[in-house]
Amino acid sequence: MILLLHNIRSCHNVGSILRTADGFGVPTAIFSGYTPRYNDINLLPHLREKLNHQIEKTALGAEHYLDLQTSESILQTLDDLHSQGYLILGLENNLSDPRKIELTPTNLSRFSSALHSRSKSPEKLALLLGEEVAGIDKSLYSKIDYFLEIPMKGKKESFNVSIATGICLFCLSNL
Repeated sequence: MILLLHNIRSCHNVGSILRTADGFGVPTAIFSGYTPRYNDINLLPHLREKLNHQIEKTALGAEHYLDLQTSESILQTLDDLHSQGYLILGLENNLSDPRKIELTPTNLSRFSSALHSRSKSPEKLALLLGEEVAGIDKSLYSKIDYFLEIPMKGKKESFNVSIATGICLFCLSNL
């Protein structure tokens, strides 16, 4: 499993996602777009220190256990992952797309069967996370094999991206 954090705005969300990823044994996180990066060598030292501190507040050390990478072109990265046999999953809500799967036990069972019937190994999954408010950039939709959606029962339309990531990783770990 690989996590792709594209255009995540909040350092606190980034840190929380890294901590959750470590908890589920996800070895790699790839940052792209304007997602704040831990130890970003392209930043001036004082800015890097400030961002690191903010990420560390919620990552609580997990930033040291994951392989953190940067993608200069998310489209190229998605193509590269496809060519390596990865199935690209997009975590998105309120989407009407035939590739959408709600994260419910019944749908996860159907999804698991679909994974095992494909030629791609189900062990190679890449989960794409998008911007906190706008979600995944629509220009990336064609690169996504399946969209995963968490059904909402309350009045709100979505979870915080770090919470949604935890729910999604929990569901995927039980396939």
